[in-house]
Amino acid sequence: MKKLHLSAATALSLMATSAFAADDTIKVGVLHSLSGTMAISETTLKDTIEMLVEEQNAAGGVMGKQLEAVVVDPASDWPLFAEKARELLTVHEVDVIFGNWTSVSRKSVLPVIEELNGLLFYPVQYEGEESSKNVFYTGAAPNQQAIPATDYYLEELEVEKFALLGTDYVYPRTTNKILEQYLKDKGIPAEDIFVNYTPFGHSDWSKIVADVVALGADGKKVGVISTINGDANIGFYKELAALGVSADDIPVVAFSVGEEELSGLDTTNLVGHLAAWNYFQSAESDANEEFIAAWKARMGEERVTNDPMEAHYIGFNMWVNAVEAAETTDVDAVRTAMYGQEFPNLTGGTAVMLPNHHLAKPVLIGEITEDGQFDIISQTAEVPGDAWTDFLPESAVLKSDWKDLGCGMYNTETETCVQIQSNY
Repeated sequence: MKKLHLSAATALSLMATSAFAADDTIKVGVLHSLSGTMAISETTLKDTIEMLVEEQNAAGGVMGKQLEAVVVDPASDWPLFAEKARELLTVHEVDVIFGNWTSVSRKSVLPVIEELNGLLFYPVQYEGEESSKNVFYTGAAPNQQAIPATDYYLEELEVEKFALLGTDYVYPRTTNKILEQYLKDKGIPAEDIFVNYTPFGHSDWSKIVADVVALGADGKKVGVISTINGDANIGFYKELAALGVSADDIPVVAFSVGEEELSGLDTTNLVGHLAAWNYFQSAESDANEEFIAAWKARMGEERVTNDPMEAHYIGFNMWVNAVEAAETTDVDAVRTAMYGQEFPNLTGGTAVMLPNHHLAKPVLIGEITEDGQFDIISQTAEVPGDAWTDFLPESAVLKSDWKDLGCGMYNTETETCVQIQSNY
């Protein structure tokens, strides 16, 4: 009888300890593909959040509580992203989610996040034309990447014909819709703009690259703007090299190729091709040196850093500061505390969270070097991110302001809040 009493007491003690431990932990959801075509890009972002969580715990946690990273694998399967987001919020009861790469995965997650009033930090450049009160977009909007890169082609490289090559999903299609209009506004004829889309994981690039080369048959300068995502980039760049196409012949500026993607390629034939981001590992600042050193100490000397990692670094630290300021992880309170948050970026400036849930970020253009890094050849001051582009008439009248207007689609002409979002 005595043993039974001890067992019951022990059980009650364990239950109380478990409940206390759960209450004493803040759960951070990690929603990145660890398998499938996007694993080449997303696994590193999972590793980044785990590192940031460990560093924060070593510094005392948040509000005196330890953070716990809850990792799931949506496996590059877009509907599965929605299921895993729901699992994180309802089963694991996470307080915030850091995740997604492709826009199609974000679009899949969006209704779940909004239904359950979750909070998502999205770290990758995207097409804009979206504004959710439940998402903070810490990657680049088109005016912080696509438009400046196009201006560089027009003004510095004097490109006259454009090949817009993308993976067939919402980000490339919407970005290219914006760029087509922008190029036409700049005087580029429609017949000098070649647009092509390929599926995820596409591998046979011979005809497409041959078509791009043929664009320059009349002697006009051709440039490629690439929104190709994932491991399809490997075949694309190999085909360029196989045809002997150099950056001097036909420069390529990529919006989804960074240090991580290049680490799996022979970059000998890629030297001089370009990428546009808001961060490169080669950026010179004390904060970047510390970040790179911490990353390599944890992951190994061969591992590189990249732009979406910096976006997670900024977003994570802003979220920590907002939670501390709000003294709670409640989503509505944290959202309010996020507005105006400032945090040093890794390129030597300061990131600021705007009322439209976008950051002010610098725009960098880099040339690929033989060691798989980027030589930064152009850098702007911080550019405020636009949720709605100025280069499509239906979007130019829209404004996002969740702080004062409480609206993601405010029509500045009618002075009304549009309730149903457009989906380009």
